[in-house]
Amino acid sequence: MTSQPPFGQSIWHRPACNNGSCVEVAFEHGKVGVRDGKDGANGPVLIFTAAEWTAFVQATRRGRFDIAWFRRIARKTRMFGR
Repeated sequence: MTSQPPFGQSIWHRPACNNGSCVEVAFEHGKVGVRDGKDGANGPVLIFTAAEWTAFVQATRRGRFDIAWFRRIARKTRMFGR
């Protein structure tokens, strides 16, 4: 018996593309798979639980990963000297 690769039968969606850099997302059995669209079925898949994915999407909507946020944190923690 051969095991099916994760998300092997899933339908992949491309919610975002930027200059050929596409992220693909699939949903299967309460899990979320994310992969690089350039690699397609040959590349690795990051797998998240539904709760992890929800937390990521909510944080993104709140601007948690915006460049301005990173700069603010870098200044507070003095990660990058000027």
